[in-house]
Amino acid sequence: MIKTIDFSKTVYELCKEDPQVIEIMKELGFEQITNPASLNTVGRFMTLPKGAAMRGIDLERIKDEFIKRGYELKAD
Repeated sequence: MIKTIDFSKTVYELCKEDPQVIEIMKELGFEQITNPASLNTVGRFMTLPKGAAMRGIDLERIKDEFIKRGYELKAD
């Protein structure tokens, strides 16, 4: 089964839909994602592209990692 990830959704939505997203994001440098308080506050308005820009993480690297782990990126 192919999993789809929509980068226009908030981090909170993505993590609630698929808890594996938390571990992938942590490994990519979003350590604060494991803090429930952060996920429930910042995660409710933060998208992956916004978070990548704020943390200085290349969005293409994030996309590649999700693809490598069996995710299909939802077209914009």
